[in-house]
Amino acid sequence: MKNFFRKVAFGIGPNEEVPSDPLNWALNQLDDIPNLTWKGRIPSGKEMIEIHARKNQIELKKIREKYKNDKKLLKIGIEKLKNETGQGFWPSLELSIRHTEAIHSTSPVLAKLWFFWSNHFAIVDGSFRTQFYTGPYEREIIRPNLNQSFEKLVYDVTISSAMIHSLNNSDNVGPKSKSAKNKKRTINENHARELLELHTVSPASGYTQEDITQLAYIMTGWRLGWSKSTKDTMPVEFDKDYHQPGKKSVFGKTYKSGKKGLANVIKDLVHHPNCRDFIATKLCRYLITDNPTEEMKRPIIKAFKDSDGFLPEIHKAAIKVAFEYNDQYQKFQNPENWFLQMAKLADFSWPTSSTIMDLYEVGRKPQSAHTQPEHKLYDLGHNPYGSKQPNGFSDFEVDWMSPELLIRRLVFAKDCFELTKSKNNNFKFYKNIVNKNFNKPEKIFNYLEKANKPYEIQILLFNHPEFLRA
Repeated sequence: MKNFFRKVAFGIGPNEEVPSDPLNWALNQLDDIPNLTWKGRIPSGKEMIEIHARKNQIELKKIREKYKNDKKLLKIGIEKLKNETGQGFWPSLELSIRHTEAIHSTSPVLAKLWFFWSNHFAIVDGSFRTQFYTGPYEREIIRPNLNQSFEKLVYDVTISSAMIHSLNNSDNVGPKSKSAKNKKRTINENHARELLELHTVSPASGYTQEDITQLAYIMTGWRLGWSKSTKDTMPVEFDKDYHQPGKKSVFGKTYKSGKKGLANVIKDLVHHPNCRDFIATKLCRYLITDNPTEEMKRPIIKAFKDSDGFLPEIHKAAIKVAFEYNDQYQKFQNPENWFLQMAKLADFSWPTSSTIMDLYEVGRKPQSAHTQPEHKLYDLGHNPYGSKQPNGFSDFEVDWMSPELLIRRLVFAKDCFELTKSKNNNFKFYKNIVNKNFNKPEKIFNYLEKANKPYEIQILLFNHPEFLRA
């Protein structure tokens, strides 16, 4: 049962007691959303978008125009602007905040579910803006909603600046709207398609191309505010001049024209039976197995339906199912989860401390310590803020088990020895963490005896088959 602590969280640290009641230990973390554990500076989404991203957007256009015929000076100008807006620093700060919550908070189970939903509602790393938008979006939109309804979470995500930009809904213009009368403008279906396919009902619901088109019509008018001096870094607004007039129909239900149409259609989508099944499937796949059974999903679907989509109840049902099937299934961990478990168990000096991160001043080039988190995650092949597709990173084991990615873990475990504390570089320390986190510690002790040096213990332990799975 000890691997349950790694299945639903990140394991038990060397200075922590093993909870006597694992299930209640996990369930008790899911009702409230505590303040973030990070003690350093946490920039607001408003600051990131309306100050730093806006300056980057406006000045970048000027630099490209000024140096359009000189590639060398263009490169220098872009690099200088990157420092002036902190573009190279913010991703590492966000990773530090995120990883502190996983390793050092009192609610690591909530943190692991936060990571699940952030990936479910992934922001595509398609432009510089994700370096300003994504972290605040996950902190201010997704995390505070983890004790609210799924309906509210979906709505808040859908109209967030990050998602509107990521899925191009500012380009979604009603062809019969006032704005399109004298211009050739039409709908952009990206956001509507992903709202159906990835965020709510899934293709199993049988929606048609016409449903996508009609949903796109409902979503017209929701866009980033714009002016010549601010570009598209103003807050999201509903602009009726861009909205497609007239009634729309999705899944055979009619919706009136106007701002309220989006909230109404989201309400119906999240209460669709296929939405409940889709979310239950994904939660089981994330926590337990690639191929969830109907029996496994049933309690989660019931909790979803009975609670009207109240996320704490959905989460509790998922954790109970993970507990019930703990001894039958072991899930191969994605690289970030694997690294965070390694960091917690080995008591790494990780992430970069808030004291060091707070020394950074916007306008200066970040020091190596300031950018270490981002570099580490890219080396590992799994930067959670770097999704290349709107469906986020895969939860299927096979996608993380290529020879290249497994070799990366071997090299990474060795390189991370620099993060260990000298007092922990002994067999007694590792024996303690193995005892706390594994059901059959003797098997692992025998394996670790092959090591001749402390860093070899780390390589062997954290790449042992029992550790790679939870």
